[in-house]
Amino acid sequence: MPTPNTPLSTSTGLRLRMAENPGRDSLDGGWWPHSRDLATELPVLVAAFPPELGRIQRAVYSPPDWDPTARRVPVVHGIVKVGSFPRDDTHLILLTTSDRRTLRVLVVPPGLTAEQGEEALLAASTSGNSHTATSLLRTVTDQPASNPEDHWARAT
Repeated sequence: MPTPNTPLSTSTGLRLRMAENPGRDSLDGGWWPHSRDLATELPVLVAAFPPELGRIQRAVYSPPDWDPTARRVPVVHGIVKVGSFPRDDTHLILLTTSDRRTLRVLVVPPGLTAEQGEEALLAASTSGNSHTATSLLRTVTDQPASNPEDHWARAT
C-alpha cells in the first residue's frame, strides 16, 4: 500500500496524491481527473480513495472546474451527495469523509501537461504547503520549477 504522499494510480487511471498529515496545511492533497465530468470521475476517486482517510460521503466542488452534475452521484458503496460553491473559482473540492473529516483537495485541470499535473499534485501534498489552490496552479503553469521536490518542500 502506498504511503499518503505517494501518487496513487489504479487500472482506472486515478491520479491522486494526498498529504501525509491531512489537516495541517492549506491543502490536503491533489486530484487530477481525466475530464470535467464529475459524475464519471467521482466514482473512480471514491473506489480507490485511501481507506485510512475514511469513505467519501459528500463532495463540494468549484463550478468552473466541472460540467453541471447531479446532486447525488452513484458510487461503489451507495451514493455521494454533491454540491457546489456559489460563484467560486478556487480549483478546490471539499471531501467530507465517514469519520467527519473535511479534506481540502486541489483539482488539477485535465488539460495540463504531464509535468504541470505531476508538479501540482506534488505541491498540493507537500508538508508545509501554504498556497491556495488557485495560486498553486498559477505558479505551476506560469513558473515551472527546475526541481519540483526542492521548490515545494517546507523551508527549514
